[in-house]
Parts: sequence; structure tokens; C-alpha cells
Amino acid sequence: MPENEAARPIEYKPSKGEALREYEISIRFLNRGCIVSVGCKSIAFESVEVAMNAINDYVANPYEKQKEWRKSLDN
Repeated sequence: MPENEAARPIEYKPSKGEALREYEISIRFLNRGCIVSVGCKSIAFESVEVAMNAINDYVANPYEKQKEWRKSLDN
């Protein structure tokens, strides 16, 4: 094992179930589109179809999507 790999901290990756239970998800339907809230963050979607695709991606890979969404929402 190379030295730089031994020095790198190991990132804890929760199970899919743990990651899904970490944040409550709610959907607020509007006249046009909807707002999806994950924990304390909310994202507006122009169409329900796009929102549902994003939610399905989140449910399929919650830990990875949480990391992606944190990057985009925290900027």
C-alpha cells in the first residue's frame, strides 16, 4: 500500500437506509412545478416530472446525492 493511501482518513459511508433516514423529505405541489425539501434545504422544480426523477435518484443513491446536493446548495 502506498504511503499516501495509509495517511488518508477513511470516510464513513452510511448504509442506504441510514442515509435515507437522515433527512425528512417533503414535496409541496404548486400551480406550476413543486418544491422538494430535504432536511432544512428546499429546491424548486419547474415540473413535477423533473422533481420525481431527482427524488428517485436520491432514493437510489442517497449518500452520493446528499454530497452532490450539499455542494450545489452550500455555494
